[in-house]
Amino acid sequence: MRLLLISNSTNAGEAYLDYPKHEIKDFLGDIKKILFIPYAAVTFSFDEYQQKVQERFSELGIEVDSIHHYNPKQKREAIQNAEAIVVGGGNTFNLLKLMQQQDLIEIIRYECLKGKPYVGWSAGSNVTCPTICTTNDMPIVEPDSFHAINLVRFQINPHYLDANPDGHAGETREQRIEEYLEANPYNYVVGLRESSMLRVDDAEVRLIGPKKARIFKKGMEPKELGPGDDFDFLFE
Repeated sequence: MRLLLISNSTNAGEAYLDYPKHEIKDFLGDIKKILFIPYAAVTFSFDEYQQKVQERFSELGIEVDSIHHYNPKQKREAIQNAEAIVVGGGNTFNLLKLMQQQDLIEIIRYECLKGKPYVGWSAGSNVTCPTICTTNDMPIVEPDSFHAINLVRFQINPHYLDANPDGHAGETREQRIEEYLEANPYNYVVGLRESSMLRVDDAEVRLIGPKKARIFKKGMEPKELGPGDDFDFLFE
């Protein structure tokens, strides 16, 4: 299994997908065409999303095909024939709902467990977890369930933030994760800060980027792990 799970697409003041593009290229290697899943887009069209990703991937010499161009009977075959699968960010609930409706979850899981490369950012990373329960997004639509692709055994919280804005009296991100752990005490949650990504090769997990990840589990003090630290326990 080969996964590149990116926290965010864009850093403040930078161009879209600029900071992770070299890691994406290194991960995809000689692949020249990918199948894109744009279903997290809500306020812009799937065509626009494909074009936006293509503009960056053209720098990498990679053509971006998109699942939304295929009719329902062709979608599963498109996933089977794809060299790699790329899932963009946006609203995680919308992404999961459309993937469930089109019966794509199991075929993506099957292909990735066979070794097909998968790249996701934000919502696209969150759906590789057992559930989407650690997303930050508003539930603007209702999926059939919160169960996702289940490629990794742990949960990811993309865009993880340490601070609470001045004047905000609501829960911090850490408190929200603690609530999740009260209901799911056996699961790990990886707070994946922006500019960071996890690369998974089979059961080997490596953090890439300038920031540490914050690891949570019920009954355990949160710990900070950086690039070079051992993350393989997440698959135990």
